[in-house]
Amino acid sequence: MGKINIIFDKEDEIERFEEGKKMLEELKIQYEIKIISGMDTLDALESFIQYAEEEEVDVIIVCSSISTHLPGIIASKTLIPVIGVPLPENNIKSEDILFSVVQMPEGVPVACMSLGKTGIKNAILFAGMIISKKEKDLKDRLKKIKEKYI
Repeated sequence: MGKINIIFDKEDEIERFEEGKKMLEELKIQYEIKIISGMDTLDALESFIQYAEEEEVDVIIVCSSISTHLPGIIASKTLIPVIGVPLPENNIKSEDILFSVVQMPEGVPVACMSLGKTGIKNAILFAGMIISKKEKDLKDRLKKIKEKYI
């Protein structure tokens, strides 16, 4: 069964994830939610990355509003695919948040989704598509969910 780690940079952002939880349960993908602030030390990030690699996590989804550098930092330190989801923040322009996730240096690939709840749903679908390459039975569940939106 596929595994996804979902990172939020602030605990109060998790409420945006309710529909995402339902999707993951419908897809039957294991997931774990973690709060990692961009203000944490690099030791905390290193510990998380080591944990994700030891647990053979398939994809890391990073949902960030104020710590928009997190997807890039994580992607620079692992070969696990990283998906960035910019979350709008009241006092920061949405395009600034988006550009911080999109503009990664060469050699640090981060897949960037759209803003907010839509981005979270698309990140889950994209992660599911990655995992479905090794878990063929997941494809039917993905098709069923995608049909709801198309």
